[in-house]
Amino acid sequence: MHTTHLVVETREIDPVEDLLAYADPARPLAWLRRGDGIVAVGETLAEIRPPARADESRTATLATVWRAMAAQAEISDPVGLPGSGLVAFGAFTFDEASDADSVLVLPTQVVGRHGDRFWRTTIRHSGNPQSDDRFATQPYGPHWAGTLGPGAQSPQGYQDSVRRALTRIADGELSKVVLARDLTGSIPAGSDLRRLVRELSTGYPDTWAFAVDGLIGASPETLVTVHDGTVTARVLAGTIGRGADADADTAASAHLASSTKDLDEHQYAVQSVLSSLRSHTRVLAASEQPFLLKLPNLFHLATDVEGELADGESALDLVGVLHPTAAVAGTPTPSAIAAIRDLEPFDRGRYAGPVGWVDAAGNGEWAIALRCAQFTAGRGEIGVTAYAGAGIVAGSDPESELLETRVKFRPLVDALA
Repeated sequence: MHTTHLVVETREIDPVEDLLAYADPARPLAWLRRGDGIVAVGETLAEIRPPARADESRTATLATVWRAMAAQAEISDPVGLPGSGLVAFGAFTFDEASDADSVLVLPTQVVGRHGDRFWRTTIRHSGNPQSDDRFATQPYGPHWAGTLGPGAQSPQGYQDSVRRALTRIADGELSKVVLARDLTGSIPAGSDLRRLVRELSTGYPDTWAFAVDGLIGASPETLVTVHDGTVTARVLAGTIGRGADADADTAASAHLASSTKDLDEHQYAVQSVLSSLRSHTRVLAASEQPFLLKLPNLFHLATDVEGELADGESALDLVGVLHPTAAVAGTPTPSAIAAIRDLEPFDRGRYAGPVGWVDAAGNGEWAIALRCAQFTAGRGEIGVTAYAGAGIVAGSDPESELLETRVKFRPLVDALA
C-alpha cells in the first residue's frame, strides 16, 4: 500500500514589510514577537483534534501523531532558523476535561522572519502536485470595534469565589489557586481579525502575540522554548499595576520586589517548573532571585530557567509535562484544578492553556494563553469571550484580586476598542 507523506520546502525570500498582511483576515494563524515570527498563508492542509481519552492526554496524543508525521516528512530547509521547515501551530485546552478542542494546525504555506532573514515554506502531501495557492498579501479590511461586558462570572461573583478559595486555603486543602473571570461580547461579522493581532503585537512587543484557531492574544509568559536541544522557560508569578507617574512606578516596583506574599507565590511557581522538567533534562538551572519584568501596564516577578533536553524528547512532550504550571493553576496542582472546576462558573477552554508552534525536530516556542480571547463565528456576528485571572494565596484580598484582573483585561479591551 502506498502511503503519502509530507513534502516540505523552505526557501529564503526578499524582506517582507508586514508578515500579517499574508494571513487570512477571518482566520489568521500567526506567532509574533518583536517583529520576528511565522504566519500561515493560504489554505490549511490539516487540523488534528484528538478526542478526550481516559488513558492518554490530548497533548500526549498530539505529540505521538506529530512525531510520526515529522519522521516520514521529506524536508528541504537550507534556512535552518526557528520556525523554518515543517511547522504546525497549536492551541490546547487548559483542562483535559474541557469541552473545547486541543488542536494542531498544519498550514500549506508559511512566511517567516528571524532578524534580517525571511523565508517562505510550502507544505503538501507527496501525492499532490505543488499547490498553486497564491503567495500574496491581502489588504486589511476596515477598522472595527467591539465591546465586552460581564460574562458568566460577575465582578461580585468573582469576589465571592475568591472568598470561598481563601476558606479552602485556610482549611489546608491547597496553598494557591488561580481564579479567572470572563468577559463576553461580539464584533461585526467579516471583521479583519489581523487588525487585533497587529494592535497587540505592536502595543506589547515583548509578549508572544498569537492567533491560532480563533484564539487571539498577547502572552507575557513563556511555557517552554526548545532550540537545538536547549530548553528555556520563563516563570511569571506575582503582579502589580504600573504607577501613574515615575515616582508611583518606582514605589509599585519596590513594593512587588519586597512583597512576601508575591515572592512566596513566585517561588511555588518556579519550584513547580523545575520539578516537572528535572526528569526530562540532563542539566537544569534557574536564576537565584526573580527579576522585575516591566510591561506597558504592569510589573511581574520573573525567573528564567534553562536546561539541556534529554534525547528523543520534543517541545510537545515538555508542554505535556509542564502544563498546567502553578502560575496558572495553583499548588498542589490536582487540588487547584478541582477548586477551579468548582469555583469558576465556566469552562476556560484554551485560556491559560499552551499555545505555540512545533517543528519536525521537536523545536518550538510555547506560551501560556493569557491576555487573550476566543473568537467564534456566529450568525451575523462573531462572538468574543476574554479571560483574566489572579493567583489567590493566604492573605489575598478579594477586591485587590478583582482589580488585578481588570489590569490584565486592559490590553485586550483597549485593542478591541
